[in-house]
Parts: sequence; structure tokens; C-alpha cells
Amino acid sequence: MPGVSTTIKVSRDGQYILATGIYKPRVKCFDVNNLSLKFERCFDAEAVTFEILSDDYSKFFLQCDRYIEFHAAYGRYHRLRIPKFGRDMQYHYPSCDLFVVGASPDVYRLNLESNNTSSINKCTVNPMHHLLLCGTQEGRVEAWDCRSKTMVGTLDCAFNCINENKELQGFPSISALKFKGGLHLGVGTTTGQILLYDIRSNKPFYVKDHMYGLPIKDIEFHHDQDLVFSLDSSVLKIWNQNNGKLYTSIESSSEFNNLCTIPKSGLFFLANENTKMQTYYIPSLGPAPRWCSFLDSLTEELEESNAENVYDDYKFLTKQELENLGLDHLIGTKLLRAYMHGYFIDVRLYKKAKSVANPFEFEEYRKKKIREIIEKDRTNRVQVNKLPKVNKDLALKIMDDGNKKKEGNVTITPH
Repeated sequence: MPGVSTTIKVSRDGQYILATGIYKPRVKCFDVNNLSLKFERCFDAEAVTFEILSDDYSKFFLQCDRYIEFHAAYGRYHRLRIPKFGRDMQYHYPSCDLFVVGASPDVYRLNLESNNTSSINKCTVNPMHHLLLCGTQEGRVEAWDCRSKTMVGTLDCAFNCINENKELQGFPSISALKFKGGLHLGVGTTTGQILLYDIRSNKPFYVKDHMYGLPIKDIEFHHDQDLVFSLDSSVLKIWNQNNGKLYTSIESSSEFNNLCTIPKSGLFFLANENTKMQTYYIPSLGPAPRWCSFLDSLTEELEESNAENVYDDYKFLTKQELENLGLDHLIGTKLLRAYMHGYFIDVRLYKKAKSVANPFEFEEYRKKKIREIIEKDRTNRVQVNKLPKVNKDLALKIMDDGNKKKEGNVTITPH
């Protein structure tokens, strides 16, 4: 993106990736089969979020300020305005209803629905039983049955965020919602907590705190393992949903905006406050998608190799050194490896040949070290200056004058 990427989503057939960003406000569509840009379109205002209607890129709609734009493969074909500024929206496939929530206590669809809240921040539809869930500014999650058009349940998430050992910075409004299957629900708050629910109970079975006090922007569940992806503006954390143990984390160099995981793979994207969208691949989370299978071979090449160096157990000798050791007759055999101006020889054979060629080497080394220690001690003794045979008196006078200038030097002269 030229400036910032805001939202990334994958089409249901897994063949197209759509992303919005600024500046200018635009949407980009990428074709995973060709690993290339399919098309790019610009808008009059920044896109808040978008939804894909069809299995591919041919039909989608997005939200810009107070307008909802409907797009086909050839471009925009319809635009409508909603009464209040929107914050999130979901498409209900069985009834073909579009639900829009925003800075009002109303849920907008073909007919206006109202509830007892000041504003609604997030909404999601469960793909199995098609309940519509809305996250409110008051820290509640409300469930609506689109068939009967009535509210069937509510969760007071703000009450479960209260902790005696920690003081919350602000009120825990709902900022993220995500279903796993038909029963498990992940709820993110503006104060940095993630609450995991079984919707048959009004109490969370686990509460995770990011400890940064920043709003949770996105929650995703791993398709196979019991792992949860939770994103705020500074870090993406991947952790176990049963005990909260951290699996790994990714810290941001620029603020994160949105998370998109590729189904049944270890690849995911991050929209951020930077020109380039970030792409990560974790092989332990799943294989690479079919359209970028080359990632598996790249990760294999990057694995650390523990192979030993070929020449770790060899000693390099020149031809003259081989002759001194009496090993020149081995030239041309497998015991010597020619290399540049010399040969590599097994270090064990070298040590054995050297001990045979010079059996008294250690004794000579020992005598040499003793002589060095003795010479070092002699330098600390008092030095006796020898007088010349001619002009002894003049030499004594010169030496006396030198001793007067150098204090602390003691010189013994014979008489």
C-alpha cells in the first residue's frame, strides 16, 4: 500500500486475497495462482471494513464513512447511505441480510432493529447456527436469532474482566468477536483481555490478558491445534486456549491493524501502519498453501545443519614438513589430501609420526621454558657496570654524573 493497510481478507475459495489501505483509499485484489495483483480500485473515502459476497472476488461490498458500496468484477454498481457512522458489518447468508453496527444503539438491516446500548463496536455471524452476535460499548455481547428477530441471550463480559490484582485502564468495551465451531466464542476487549466462552455458560472458561492495556483488534482460532491468535496494535500472541501458555509472539515495528489467517495452513498476513503488508509462515502450525508450496522448500534450506567440517580432524603440512617427518613416501596415497601448496593429514597420524621423528621434543621444550624463566629473573637483579681498561677515572666521573640525575638507581662500581 502507498501508506497504510487496514484490512485483509481471503475469498471463500482461497484463490483471492483482498486488502484495503490508504493513501489514496483503495482496495487491491491478489491472485494466489499467479502470485500477482489482479486489480486495484480507489475510493472517495477510507474503507472501514469490507465483506466478500461470493466465493471469489466478483462480488463484495465495503463501508466508507456512512456509505455502503457494492462492487462487481467490473467495478462499483450501487451505493447507499446509512444514518450513522458504521464500525463493522456482517452478511447473513441464509436470509441475505446485511447487518451494520456503528455509533448508535441500532443494528441496521432491511428493517431497523434496536437494543439497549449506546453503540455497537463489533458483530459476527456463526456459520453453523447463524446466530448474530453484537459487541457493545457497555462490555456486553448480545445474541440475536435472525429467524425470530429477537434477542436470545447476553453475556456480561465487562464484569468478568474485573480483577482485584489489576486496575483496568478504561472501561472494557467489546472490540473483537470470533467463533470456533458452533459453541466456542472468543471475545476481545478495549483493555487488552481475551475471554473464551462456551456459549452454553455465562462465565468464560479462560481469560487471557495481553498486559499492554491496548484494545484487542482481532481474534482467530487455529483450525487444528488448540491455539488462539490475539492481536493488538503492538503484538500478535499465539497461545494455548486451555492453559494460556504462550506458543510464540510477533512484536510490531509499526502498529498492527488487522490479522488474516489462511485456512488449514501456517501462513498469515498482518495489515499495519506501513507501506508493506507483513507475511509470516510458521511450519509447525501447518503446511504452506498449494499456491505457495515453495515456502516448504525454503524453510528446509534455512534449517541449521550440524554437519562437521571436513577438515576439523586434519592437520595441514607443507612438502618440506612431510620430508622432515619422513612421511613424503605417502604422497599420492589416500592418507594425504593435496590442497594448494601442501597436504592435509589425519591429526592422529601426524602426532604419532612427530613423536617417532623427535622423541626428545618434550625434554627440549621443557629446558627451553626453564631458560626463559631464568633469563626473566636475571633482569630483576642489580646490574654491575664493567669499567674500560683505558681512562677509568673519566668513566667513573661520567657514571657518577649519570647516577645523580637518575634517582633511585643503585650502581656498584669496583675500586
